[in-house]
Amino acid sequence: MKIKMRLWSVFGLMVTMTICTVYDSAAKSNNANPKLVVPIAAKSVREMQEDFLKLKFGMFIHFNMATYKGVQWVSGYHSPADFNPGRRIDTDAWADAAKSAGMKYAVLTVKHVAGFCLWDSKYTTYDVMNPDCPYKEDLVAQFIKSFKSRGLKVGLYYCWRHPGFKAEFKVLPPECDPSTHSLKEQNEFQKKQIAELILKYPDVFYIWNDGLDPDIMSSREALDFFRSIRPGVLISANWWDWSKKGTPFVDIAVKEMKPFPETNTAPGETCWCLEQSWFWKTGASPKTASEVVDLINTANSRNSNFLLNVGPDRQGKFEESSVRVLAEIGKLLKANKAVKK
Repeated sequence: MKIKMRLWSVFGLMVTMTICTVYDSAAKSNNANPKLVVPIAAKSVREMQEDFLKLKFGMFIHFNMATYKGVQWVSGYHSPADFNPGRRIDTDAWADAAKSAGMKYAVLTVKHVAGFCLWDSKYTTYDVMNPDCPYKEDLVAQFIKSFKSRGLKVGLYYCWRHPGFKAEFKVLPPECDPSTHSLKEQNEFQKKQIAELILKYPDVFYIWNDGLDPDIMSSREALDFFRSIRPGVLISANWWDWSKKGTPFVDIAVKEMKPFPETNTAPGETCWCLEQSWFWKTGASPKTASEVVDLINTANSRNSNFLLNVGPDRQGKFEESSVRVLAEIGKLLKANKAVKK
């Protein structure tokens, strides 16, 4: 996608207007006609945060190279041939499961510690379209289409290479191997990929940044960078330092496997695993529906959404037991809502 012109200015502190001429994805074939985006006043960040908290409950999907290596964190680079579900992944089934649970949005791990990308990135060949990768399909586009068609909002998870990572954890694709590239070069590469994702997939409302904190860039720099791409996108930042998780940094503060304090006022998101780990592993079994509903209620009462992770297996399928629990969660939430009325 090409940006022909972008002008934006700030009214007050948070209100923005954008004027841009964009070419749709057909531009790659040189057959695109430019589409004019009519200037509109964007919502303020506060309004976007308030809208985010109204969503209350979402699905986290950890699915990437780690799924096929049987680990949570991948060391070194592995062959793209290893990313092989053996079939077209049924992302519609993912969306149906999320819908049955009463979820309002979902976030997919489009680049995790392995550095492998689930979309066709122009900045690397280490992705699903690599000649050695059997899948040969843009999984990010699949994910977005499935969830959007069911009325769910979509977000993308992107892992930044934090200085705290050991050398064995590459995080970035081979074109920006951290053993040969400086932190500045790494950041520039990552910014290009983030911009690519936001511009290539205009339906994305939220970028979930793992490892993004002041050791990579200041909050002001991060906000300026994201707003310069598309002002209407919300961003979260999951600090590297466990003691700092949940501390406000950008738009949305993140807590991992722990609720916010009762006194929390920052717009937040609490992420948790339905099964025993983020990425699927043999023998995975889910929590009960009532356990999850209790966690949702706690998170929501503390100015926080609840993002529940479900890990697809190596065929890209959710465990049947997890799908059943998700449906039970949806029934409980409906019943609880009816009682409150």
